[in-house]
Amino acid sequence: MRRGWPSFWIKVALIAALVAVGDGLLFEAEGPGANLGLLTLSWVAGLALANPAILRDRLGRIAVAAAALLALLQIERPSAVGLLLFALAFGVAALAPRGVPDDAWRWAQRLVLAGLKAFWGPFADLRRLRQARQRRGKLKLASLAIAAVLPLAGGAVFLWLFAEANPVIGNGLASLHLGEPDVGRMIFWLALALPVSAALRPRGHRRLLGLPDAASDLALPGVSAGSVTASLVVFNALFALENGLDLAYLWADARLPGRMSFAEYAHRGAYPLMATAVLAGLFVLVFLRPRSPTAASRPVRRLVMVWVAQNLFLVASAALRTVDYIEAYSLTVLRISALLWMLLVAVGLGLIAWRLIAGKSAAWLLNANALAAGIVLAGCSLVDLGAVAAEWNIRHAREVGGAGVPLDLAYMEMLGGAAAVPLAELEQQPLEARFRSEVAGIRSAVVSCMLASQSGWRTWRWRDARRIMRVQALTHEKAALPPAGFYCSDHHD
Repeated sequence: MRRGWPSFWIKVALIAALVAVGDGLLFEAEGPGANLGLLTLSWVAGLALANPAILRDRLGRIAVAAAALLALLQIERPSAVGLLLFALAFGVAALAPRGVPDDAWRWAQRLVLAGLKAFWGPFADLRRLRQARQRRGKLKLASLAIAAVLPLAGGAVFLWLFAEANPVIGNGLASLHLGEPDVGRMIFWLALALPVSAALRPRGHRRLLGLPDAASDLALPGVSAGSVTASLVVFNALFALENGLDLAYLWADARLPGRMSFAEYAHRGAYPLMATAVLAGLFVLVFLRPRSPTAASRPVRRLVMVWVAQNLFLVASAALRTVDYIEAYSLTVLRISALLWMLLVAVGLGLIAWRLIAGKSAAWLLNANALAAGIVLAGCSLVDLGAVAAEWNIRHAREVGGAGVPLDLAYMEMLGGAAAVPLAELEQQPLEARFRSEVAGIRSAVVSCMLASQSGWRTWRWRDARRIMRVQALTHEKAALPPAGFYCSDHHD
């Protein structure tokens, strides 16, 4: 136990140092930028120093490398998605020496429990420290107080006499002012210390919930092989009706009944259909477990395959609805996210079907879905979705001869730095004078706000630096800071 205390105090010193680094990088910063990347990089370095066993573990090395890469991406452009992925990689790295290669379900439990234990972990450390001191013995409080009387009282008397005799000492003591405690800053320190201490002093959990057995049917009232078969027949019939209508109106361009517009038909059903597909996937997961008697039935398996195929067609129709709505109106980051979500649902349905066919385990299904979600999220943290939306809208805008609606300049301004380069490229095209002036005004405001953010080293972003250089090369104008009192929108991608 005693041999562990030097390591304990090293970790305490590292936690204090990382909190101090976070205070200097974030507390007085005007926003996120390179400071967030530098902070997360310091956390990765601190973790490797505090627990060298992480670098001797294969999973630990992979997680540390992923966390370091994601921290560097925060310098390029801070994002909530990138920060979430960093937190996951950082947590896995911290727990890797204590865990074993396992499925995503158990790792999710480990991460959640480690995060919860971060709140009472420091108090547990203090209790163990007090117990260790009691075992070594301690001075009695009374004897310590008596021993301190002479040096404290004598020192105070001599200090008072020197202050009276020497004006330098007297003025120095009079000028001392510790100030009021900054409660907000202390809370900020605590918020930084909790995740750092959770990583440097990880507390694993041995008892984890396993996945349900896939070799038996779910014992629920009214659930039997017959009821599941009847449900699949009804579901297939209803899905065939919906898919038939989509096939006619969406894919074959049949005339809609009454005064219903194509945009209304396309937009209204996209999200409810996705909820339908998700519910269908949950039904298969819960009631049709691989190697169970119901799943082994040949008629049931055929009905399931038909139903999964219909669900995949339903997802494709939902995606087509969204694409048609985008073509009728405009592309936004939210609609790109919706299309990516539809892709993940389609992948999940395909994996569910393959699990049933090949008899794969629930752990395999969870790991495959987690991998697919991680790939999509990593792509979102790398790709500038705002710039993709801005470029598409400009390319299809009516003002440049496109088949879309007039360009939504308010949305371009809301995109912030992501729209700067597309707007500068738009200015190079032959435009109506008034429209060109509006585009130039928004582009100038967006670039000025980026430049204001870039002027501070904490909020500097590599992506914005490249954007400003590209805009200046296109417009042959040097960017200027915004005038005093100018409000820069918070939408600064």
